[in-house]
Amino acid sequence: MDQYEKVEKIGEGTYGVVYKARDRCTNKFLALKKIRLERSGNGVPSTAIREISLLKEVQHSNIVRLLDVVHTEKCIYLVFEYLDFDLKKHMDTCPSFSSNPLIIKSYVFQILKGISYCHSHRILHRDLKPQNLLIDTRNNAIKLADFGLARAFAIPIRTFTHEVVTLWYRSPEILLGSKQYSTPIDIWSVGCIFAEMVIGQPLFPGDSEIDQILKIFRVLGTPNEQTWPGVSCLPDYKLAFPQWHPQDLAVHVPQLEPEGVDLLSKMLHLDPRRRITARSALQHPYFHDICPLISGISNHFGFRVLGDFNLYNVLHSHMSVFGKLRFCFSAYININIVEPKVSR
Repeated sequence: MDQYEKVEKIGEGTYGVVYKARDRCTNKFLALKKIRLERSGNGVPSTAIREISLLKEVQHSNIVRLLDVVHTEKCIYLVFEYLDFDLKKHMDTCPSFSSNPLIIKSYVFQILKGISYCHSHRILHRDLKPQNLLIDTRNNAIKLADFGLARAFAIPIRTFTHEVVTLWYRSPEILLGSKQYSTPIDIWSVGCIFAEMVIGQPLFPGDSEIDQILKIFRVLGTPNEQTWPGVSCLPDYKLAFPQWHPQDLAVHVPQLEPEGVDLLSKMLHLDPRRRITARSALQHPYFHDICPLISGISNHFGFRVLGDFNLYNVLHSHMSVFGKLRFCFSAYININIVEPKVSR
């Protein structure tokens, strides 16, 4: 541990304290996740073993990088790349965030890219929430973090614990007691995060499991065997549930364009078998103006170019600012919001 100097405590993950640290060799900032060894003598907690083994397998631009693992007598330190802040903090400290549809679109797209990669490698994250999405302000990338609850899955689906995912982002099948679930639970969480970015507050802010499921049913309707075959067989399904008809989801996300509402409705389908996959979501028309091949470059106007948007479309919509300029584009350039460069 001599190589790393702790600077400050920045939070707590699923099963560990997280510090901002400096690498004495490179002088770069890093994130240290401290995990105490179990006193029972069993050694490294299973959650830590799981997180380490999964993160060593994944390499993706939208997943936080595990750089090193340091084992001491009393604890293990996971060394991660350091990112400035999480999505929750960003939304809390930036009141205008919800009024930036371009940045929201870019973030949703990037989150889906990370989740699609995980699912293609048979990994369930199981704890997606704004606090576990880290933002790199250098290029406005957003990355999945905290894989302490993640699990590898197989076909056929094994039985898992249903006590996963923070309450507000927990899918209805888990809330109803299902222990045989798969990738749709992550898609539900992404949908809840998507809606929260748009409206600036949680879509389903329940204060208990029953309150959570009822808040969902009030908006999306109470499921039955016709709308969700097999739902009545789930352990916590009650015939006495209040009977609500589904509402128009657009009413709850009035700022969102129609194609975005359509994507959100597919992410928040009550029946997990009919919920959209991450791969299909990336092909949704909502993202028609996104080019995933190039990102995080600077243009010659003195602006920082962030994210995944077609530069032509953005400039065309801002002609009053840029003037009537003629541009030739031989390729798409990723952009999601234009900010002035900061002199250093």
